[in-house]
Amino acid sequence: MAFDPRTPFQRRTAIDAGVSAKALRGPRFRLVLPGTYVAATTILTPLVRARAALLPYDGVAWVSHASAARVYDLPIPTIADEHVSVPRAGLRRRHRGVRAHVGRHAATRWVKGVRVTEPLMLFVEMAGMLTLVDLVVLGDAMVRRRLFSPQELVTFCARIDHKAVSAARRGAAYVRRDVDSPMETRLRMLIVLAGLPEPQVNLTVRDERGEVVRKYDLSYPEVKVAVEFNGRVHVLVPGAWEKDLERRDAIDGSGWRLLPVISSGIHGTPEQTLIRVHRVLLARGLPGVPLHLGDEWRAHFPGHADAA
Repeated sequence: MAFDPRTPFQRRTAIDAGVSAKALRGPRFRLVLPGTYVAATTILTPLVRARAALLPYDGVAWVSHASAARVYDLPIPTIADEHVSVPRAGLRRRHRGVRAHVGRHAATRWVKGVRVTEPLMLFVEMAGMLTLVDLVVLGDAMVRRRLFSPQELVTFCARIDHKAVSAARRGAAYVRRDVDSPMETRLRMLIVLAGLPEPQVNLTVRDERGEVVRKYDLSYPEVKVAVEFNGRVHVLVPGAWEKDLERRDAIDGSGWRLLPVISSGIHGTPEQTLIRVHRVLLARGLPGVPLHLGDEWRAHFPGHADAA
């Protein structure tokens, strides 16, 4: 194949193509991974880095774990290094910046011209790298992208043999359809891990003619309580705040109680958020609400005041 510096290449490939070592260190090229380069005009996307990580493996490896999640453009926290998998341990190679795993399953598909772990197996792989809440955020996003359904995920995790299967099964049990954003997942998990009944996701309310009048992120329709995450759009988009106030007036007129939650109510003061939700659910008589909040949420939301 002709040498194309717009895609990742190894040092020896460039030298064989007539590019000097001095030129590789110059402004025409940039380092992707140790020993791997690309033209300086190429943007270092997750796909470019994944291709660079695969170069030493001559087609026997595939992109997996965090690198695969980044290629799929899924929401995960920052995780160091690129990650690839090979079918047996003897095929692993030592390369700085790349972690090689043994993936005997070889459950893969092609995405954007790169071989990557298929979605169900990727969820299990990530169960060994993520916290419970981050794993459910990932699962909800994968369902939203129609990579699999919640039931397909539960069934797959029930039969797979993998070192992270216990964490995968627990996370899969919390994955839901119709979740609009990672922050909605985090809010739902905060509520559930505190021992409160699980709210319904994305309830659609219709009028007597069947017309949709409103939707609620998280709700308890039995007692007409809705808990919603309000992002920065309510502040930054002109007119959004006014429309939100009009919507709240309509909700109040229908007997619903709306509990808005912002980012700091999840990351900074989650206990205050839980107390608000708990008090309203108790006051409205929702069955199954405990008299006292549980403590399991504290391990998953370390930004709370008690962490200090």
